[in-house]
Amino acid sequence: MNRAASEDANVRTYEDDGFRDTDYQAAGRTRNRLKSGIDRLAGAMRLADAIGAGTLKRFNGVIYALALFALGAWAWASGILQSIWELRDDVIYLTFGEWRDVTEFLSGDFSATLQHIPLVLVSGLLAILVGVPFGVWLSRPYMARYAEALMQVLNVGTTIPTLAILALSMSVLGIGSLPAVFGLFVATLLPIVRNAYAGCSSVPSHLIESATGMGMTPRQIMMRVEVPNALFVIFAGIRTALAINVGTVPLAFLIGGGGLGELIFQGIALNDFGMMLAGAIPVALLAVFVDFLLAQGQYWLVPRGVNPLR
Repeated sequence: MNRAASEDANVRTYEDDGFRDTDYQAAGRTRNRLKSGIDRLAGAMRLADAIGAGTLKRFNGVIYALALFALGAWAWASGILQSIWELRDDVIYLTFGEWRDVTEFLSGDFSATLQHIPLVLVSGLLAILVGVPFGVWLSRPYMARYAEALMQVLNVGTTIPTLAILALSMSVLGIGSLPAVFGLFVATLLPIVRNAYAGCSSVPSHLIESATGMGMTPRQIMMRVEVPNALFVIFAGIRTALAINVGTVPLAFLIGGGGLGELIFQGIALNDFGMMLAGAIPVALLAVFVDFLLAQGQYWLVPRGVNPLR
């Protein structure tokens, strides 16, 4: 068979297109049609997934709303809401206390009884003022030999139950707000120290070398390079610490401190579910609120260049 006959044998006629194509052109057109069909199928599947996800979210929202409504109806029918409402004055006082007690305590009169928020503020601020500088100090190069050993000592301290720390502080400092503040301070300290140390230690070395090459002193490098770059991690430690603090303050009632623990433990002793919830619900809401405030501070106060959230 000659060459012309061989070329004629490879030609096929396709009536649906109305013209003659070679086998190779037909294969290319088939491939394009198949790809187009696959793309349309993938688009339809993505649309179905989006519709399904939206429907699932709406369905979950309805379920949550119905569950919340059922819980509220049960609480009202059982009289728990009425019990909590009757204790509203006690809840407000045990949450905020009186400003006079705070000023007397800060002026040295440790017989004054601090309530929930003042206990959180005093012990939390003390932990921040001590923990952040201590963690930064441990990250200094001349402390490299001792930093890990000191951190292990702090880690061992966390294995001691919080109630045991409060009991030990009561045995040394007596009964009242002072041992409560000290115990809460100790329980709050570790997350702050650990995050301050880890944040400053993880600053990239090339930033420190660049700052050194620009003629900065070690103090300037710490304040202008290391601490700003570690600020996001330090804020995370403070958020964790204060969340622990808010949830631990009710235990201060057991050693003569104030706070919402009075309602919780008296409710347990009297088998009064409403009184117990009147103390527990504000504690949970306060923990969420404190974490929200610190999250906003972390978002807006940490510089944009070192803040992964912005």
